[in-house]
Amino acid sequence: MTSLSLDPSRPRVAPPEFVQNPGAQNLAGQNLSGMTRAELAAALVESGVVEPAKARMRTGQLWRWIHLAGVTDFADMTNVSRDLQVKLADRFTLARPEVVERQVSKDGTRKWLIRTAPGIEIETVYIPGVGRAGALCVSSQVGCTLNCTFCHTGTQPLVRNLTAAEIIAQVQVAKDDLEEWNGPDGEDRRLSNIVFMGMGEPLYNLPNVARAIEVIADNEGIAISRRRITVSTSGVVPELTALGETTQAMLAISLHATRDDLRDVLVPLNRKYPIAELMAGIRAYPGLSNARRVTFEYVMLKGINDSPAEARALVQLLKGVPAKINLIPFNPWPGSPYECSSWSTIESFAAILNRAGYASPIRTPRGRDILAACGQLKSESEKVRASVRRKLESAE
Repeated sequence: MTSLSLDPSRPRVAPPEFVQNPGAQNLAGQNLSGMTRAELAAALVESGVVEPAKARMRTGQLWRWIHLAGVTDFADMTNVSRDLQVKLADRFTLARPEVVERQVSKDGTRKWLIRTAPGIEIETVYIPGVGRAGALCVSSQVGCTLNCTFCHTGTQPLVRNLTAAEIIAQVQVAKDDLEEWNGPDGEDRRLSNIVFMGMGEPLYNLPNVARAIEVIADNEGIAISRRRITVSTSGVVPELTALGETTQAMLAISLHATRDDLRDVLVPLNRKYPIAELMAGIRAYPGLSNARRVTFEYVMLKGINDSPAEARALVQLLKGVPAKINLIPFNPWPGSPYECSSWSTIESFAAILNRAGYASPIRTPRGRDILAACGQLKSESEKVRASVRRKLESAE
């Protein structure tokens, strides 16, 4: 592979706009950084910048600059001729979206509020020490339609699905901030896992999620293994098989209850796809095995779903399914109707699962102080920014 070296004399400044793919009829300003290989090759040829006979070679060349080196300026591509650099810059961009706000928790968790277009804002969270090195929690929609009653994101109406480019851009923003382009690799890597556990229901946006995973997993670029990419769903049963077949990603299920009457309240999607139907879909998930276990997410709500009887019911429900169970202490948010179970209650619940042979780690709450923990993400444009809140609190 050609060595990638950046010219240190050139500042790596992104263009001012993040322009989404407008289609072949309007190539000016088209952003190449969120395309699959096939889309990138087609854009180069359709624009007339690259001859069809050279499309594969040029695509591979640009791919490594974009997804391995992380460049945002065509002039930094030192093994691309100056003439081609100019043609590319005239027709395309490698812009990043605007980072409206960046927050760092006292535990090292980072959260970015990212604006990809007017009125389109999403939150993305990096959690160090999760997975092999660190996990990035990405969003798949602006807002959410599911209205899970324990989840802050569920209080924000759905605006729209994110494009594949907008999903990929979240990873690029994180790698910019972590300074992890063109290395380091192996054990020194800081971003090792991707989890689709941010805003939205990924299986309601599966085509774009699948395209984003194709780019993220490509071994000549960002190169995060599909076995280190997890897609979490509240249970859109008809899309489970398609998810496994098209992405080969690890599956996580936002479960939270073992009875339909309770799950109907906590996860209203259960009224459409009840637990028995959901479990049948999980058992048929492509590639399911002891090496590719399903992760069940179970938020611990005081007096709601945290009794020993519920733990024993969970063991019976998951019988025969290669699984692990993440117990998630409820993360409060303004106006939330629930309280977190006590630590002793959570430990007793975990002990019952452990005795039944299920790994059941208790997820340590991360980023609570910046509302970056599980279930706390929300990005309404009209909300008061954290910086403004801090100024008001200081004034008071």
